[in-house]
Amino acid sequence: MTDVPPETPNATRRRALMLGAAGAAAVVSIRPALAATTASISTCEIPVPDPGRAGSYIAADGTTVPRGTLGAFAPPGRPFKGEEVKTALAGGQLPGTSYQQSRAYTNYIRRLQSGTSGFTCFASLQMPRG
Repeated sequence: MTDVPPETPNATRRRALMLGAAGAAAVVSIRPALAATTASISTCEIPVPDPGRAGSYIAADGTTVPRGTLGAFAPPGRPFKGEEVKTALAGGQLPGTSYQQSRAYTNYIRRLQSGTSGFTCFASLQMPRG
């Protein structure tokens, strides 16, 4: 075992100040990133269905099915904004849709996977906000 010289009060105070400064720098750099993320959530878009499945209808469970499938819904006329999806996922309804359409579209959105158009927007909605 080696003997460690006791720290002087000034050394302890200096170390505390350095740790505090590092913490403040982290807060300063994180806050703008959170603000940018919040802004991007309100403007990002989720197409239903994604362009690779354009023309498909959306079944009640959120799967894509051929056009005209009984009980399935035609795609909405426009992509949904992130803020609209966030509201719908919290129990609200997507704008311009019936209750059943909104449920089918949100089920589709919940099934989005990496590489699918709209996935990044959906994933950012899942991030906790501080």
